[in-house]
Amino acid sequence: MPGGEYLRYVALGDSMTEGVGDGDDTVGLRGWADRLAEHLTVVDPRLRYANLGVRGRLAGQVRAEQLAPALALRPDLVTVVAGVNDLLRPRFDAGEVAGHLEEMFAALSAAGAHVVTLTFPDVGRIAPLARPLRSRVSDINARIRAAAARHDVTVADTGAQEVSADPRLWAADRLHAGPLGHERIAAAVAQAIRLPGSDDAWAHPLPPRAAPTAWRAAGAELRWAAGFLGPWLGRRLRGRSSGDGRTAKRPELLPVGPAFRR
Repeated sequence: MPGGEYLRYVALGDSMTEGVGDGDDTVGLRGWADRLAEHLTVVDPRLRYANLGVRGRLAGQVRAEQLAPALALRPDLVTVVAGVNDLLRPRFDAGEVAGHLEEMFAALSAAGAHVVTLTFPDVGRIAPLARPLRSRVSDINARIRAAAARHDVTVADTGAQEVSADPRLWAADRLHAGPLGHERIAAAVAQAIRLPGSDDAWAHPLPPRAAPTAWRAAGAELRWAAGFLGPWLGRRLRGRSSGDGRTAKRPELLPVGPAFRR
C-alpha cells in the first residue's frame, strides 16, 4: 500500500532505470531509480537498494533476465519500467509488451512487494521525427494502466503530464531523460507512493522560453538524425544493442550511503 515502510527496493528495467542520460559511464550513472532510493533513505536510512536495469533491453528480456533475481531479493518495493525499446521496433506488438509487464506485475505483487510503474510521454513532442509513434505510446500507456489496475500496481502517470515532453527534461539523444528529467521521474514516483515530503511540484511546467526559428529547428533535427538516429538505426540493422555484454550495475541489495550520492 502507498505510504508503507520500505527497506528493500529493487528496480527492474532498461536504460531509463539504469540511469542513462544522468551522468555517464566514466563518472557513473545516477538516474531516477538511484534518486528515488536517496529519497527513500531520507525516510528510513536502513534501506537497501538494488538496480537490475540494463540498457537496450526489451520488455520480454527484462522479464526473462530480471524477474527471478528480483524475486530472490525479496523486495518490499519494486519499480518495473520497460517497453520503450519495444515501441521503437518495426514489429511492435503492444499486447505482447503489456503481457510481459503484467506477468512481472502479477509475480512481484503475489510475492508481497508494492509494485510501481510509469507511463511514457508523447515522443512526437520530444523528437518530431518520432511523431508516427504517438499512437503506439498511447496504446501501451492504456495497457499499462489497465494491467496495473488488475494487480494493485501503483502508476506514476508521468506520461499524462505536459511537462514530461518538454525537451529540456531530455538528453541530447532525445531517447533518454537528462538529469532534470530523471529528477522529476523520481519525484513523481515518490509522490505516487506518498513518501513524506513529496508533492506534485514535479508536474509543474518549466518557465516559458522563446521558440526556435524554423531554420534553427530544422538544423537541430538534422544534427540529431546524424548524431543519434543514424547510429541507432545502424545498430538495429547489424542486430546489435547498446546493452550487449552489459550486466546490472547494482545486482545486490546494498545500503545507500553518502558515497552513493554523486
